[in-house]
Amino acid sequence: MGSWWYRNILEPGKLPLLLALSAFVVTFAVTRVITRMIRAGKGPFRNVTPGGLHVHHAVPGVILMTVGGFTAIGGGRTGWGSAVAAVLFGMGTGLVLDEFALILHLSDVYWTKEGTLSVEVVIMTSALASLLLCGFLPLGVDGLTPDQEQNRLTAVGTVVLNLLLAIVALFKGKPRMAVLGVVVPLIALVAAVRLARPVSPWARRFYRRRHRARARSMRRAYRHDRRWTGLRRRVEYLIGGAPSH
Repeated sequence: MGSWWYRNILEPGKLPLLLALSAFVVTFAVTRVITRMIRAGKGPFRNVTPGGLHVHHAVPGVILMTVGGFTAIGGGRTGWGSAVAAVLFGMGTGLVLDEFALILHLSDVYWTKEGTLSVEVVIMTSALASLLLCGFLPLGVDGLTPDQEQNRLTAVGTVVLNLLLAIVALFKGKPRMAVLGVVVPLIALVAAVRLARPVSPWARRFYRRRHRARARSMRRAYRHDRRWTGLRRRVEYLIGGAPSH
């Protein structure tokens, strides 16, 4: 266990990432438990409303992210400073992303269907951080051979191509696959070559006169949503709580 810890966490300098991810997940989980208790009127917790102003927990989250981020930049990647900075940044990110939907809509949609977007963003962020922790480097540049390491042009070309594929996936209306594809090239490739979602910018631009392609896109999107949307919603409601309306 000790050799694994040193080889996979300490030696590659991934301890701050592990601490940040752990703090992020724990903070989000604790926050959701507290907010659900407040919603149900149970326990000692109450909303913070000084002078009648409801202070959302994204506010201390931004403060923690700011302190942790600047501390990490100024303190390097080793020592206690980097560990503390990682924990602060992870806690702040958990608080902010828990209210991501509120920031997006500029409205208190926490307990609505729109508010479940926050849970989806948190799950996606956790998955990306876990992939990075397991060894996947940003933009898909991981596992380069010695020849590729010497030929930086090849590496840069790989990065650019994968980024373009992720952008295509995004314009095809597949934001989740686009984000994950930035880290895992195969996901970006699959998302880029498959049909676009019918309401995506890609479909509006390229399927406008291709009625057959547009019909296939609508059928595929309908089958996909019918198969997976219900399950995704149940998972989101289980994690974040069912919406009020």
